[in-house]
Amino acid sequence: MKVAVTGASGFIGRHVLTALARRTDTITAFSRHTGHAPLPGVRWKMLDMANRANPFEAMGQPDVLIHLAWDGLPNYRSPHHVETELPRQFSFLKRAVEGGLRSLFISGTCFEYGMQSGALNETAACLPDNPYGLAKHALQRQLSQLRQTLPFALTWGRLFYMYGPGQNPKSLWPLFQDAHQRGAAVFDMSGGAQLRDFLAVETLAELIVSLALDHPDSGIVNISSGKPVAVRDLVAGWAKALGWDVHLNLGHYPYPDYEPMEFWGDTTKLRQLLEPARKAG
Repeated sequence: MKVAVTGASGFIGRHVLTALARRTDTITAFSRHTGHAPLPGVRWKMLDMANRANPFEAMGQPDVLIHLAWDGLPNYRSPHHVETELPRQFSFLKRAVEGGLRSLFISGTCFEYGMQSGALNETAACLPDNPYGLAKHALQRQLSQLRQTLPFALTWGRLFYMYGPGQNPKSLWPLFQDAHQRGAAVFDMSGGAQLRDFLAVETLAELIVSLALDHPDSGIVNISSGKPVAVRDLVAGWAKALGWDVHLNLGHYPYPDYEPMEFWGDTTKLRQLLEPARKAG
């Protein structure tokens, strides 16, 4: 099976490549830059989504495209997402499908749900509250509409929170790791009472690969743990695992204004998709 990955040099993309390499030896990784570290079975190529050529041909006619590329993060409130990124993304994907692409996995976001609280499943109304969530939801709707005239398999992985190696240095996990490496006695953070749904990025990558290769055309699927955890408890658990006696300076930072206090993913659909394969294994 020939698999193409866009956004392959990003935080999630690098881990997806590692997971893919355990499943197939025909992987083409696309990035806007050169000079990437080699990975067994992975061929790196540059790709400009604005190029008007047939993307399907440019990507080597893959059987599956795992599309992770998206510019402008982590500035979730930038109008760039709606004004620039959304039309650019849809144009690229539409041209790829028109050119012959038949199976597509795309990374969505839990921000499509907006400021709703509690366990959120895929049938919940989407009420995005920031431009990033709005643009992602609009892209999903546009692609669903496109399927009425151009047949292709689509799985939309609605990602919740993640942590791990290679993450943006301003994110919680890298800040925690940096403080630990410096031997800091205090770790500044928000109040930490917010309930979130976290996955290690390695686990997230395995789920993306499984959905893309084994469960094409699954529609919208939450990719999350389904287990809410208070952020302060998550961080305390990290510290305990490291044997680090650190004081958590709760309340040093305000709570983000683009997230509800308590929300997590309902993983019923994800488990129903994956359970038969796990039993067979």
